[in-house]
Amino acid sequence: YINQMLPYIREMMTDSSHHVRAALASVVVGLAPILGKESTIQHLDLFLNLLKDDNPEVRLNIISNLDAVNKVIGIEFMSQSLLPAIIELAEDRQWRVRLAIIEYIPQLAQQLGVEFFDDKLSNLCMTWLGDSVYSIREAATNNLKKISEIFGVEWAQNAVVPKILNLYAHPNYIYRMTFLFAVSVLASVVGTEVINSSMLPLVLRMASDPVPNIRFNVAKTLHTFIPFLEGLVVESRVKPCLVRLNEDSDQDVKYFAVKA
Repeated sequence: YINQMLPYIREMMTDSSHHVRAALASVVVGLAPILGKESTIQHLDLFLNLLKDDNPEVRLNIISNLDAVNKVIGIEFMSQSLLPAIIELAEDRQWRVRLAIIEYIPQLAQQLGVEFFDDKLSNLCMTWLGDSVYSIREAATNNLKKISEIFGVEWAQNAVVPKILNLYAHPNYIYRMTFLFAVSVLASVVGTEVINSSMLPLVLRMASDPVPNIRFNVAKTLHTFIPFLEGLVVESRVKPCLVRLNEDSDQDVKYFAVKA
């Protein structure tokens, strides 16, 4: 019965209406468990062609359901056949497609393992931190936390933290903002020692950044750090910085300094 359907499915893949192709994309991955491993691998071009469709809704519908294919064909075939297309979509012109890929990455990371991730996906995850769309930068930052929880604190300290720290003096304020978001999110993963020795000194320096949005996010980041710091550090290093920010010429900076 399935084999009789396949010609019609292939015909719908080239339908002139993107609504038809998008509807197909949302359900076609459900065929994988029915087809089984060998037949799914034989017909992988079905999924690949839809991943490369001109319409973003079609691409999005396939990405959102790729897990069904992965469970049937296994991660080895997934990495060989579909991963290149997934990586290509990581730079898709439609931000919702990029977001869908980002949200799929932690699952891939867990299945592919740390060596494969470091080799194929690590740089990609860092690239998203400088995306022009805020939702992408936010999702990319949260991704780093999820992946750090998968691979462990030591991996995060060696593979993620140094790259994040490099952003703090970037000439583009978006990257500096992302640095603050990232250290705030990662604080609960990396713990007191890394915050104290690597993150806090840079955040304190950013209190004099020329961009007000950076300065009030410094106050918010310090507020995030406080539960992980010893009382002496808070009193001697964090509070004096917040006092200075409370005297800032920008009202938003003052507000967040007081709130912290």
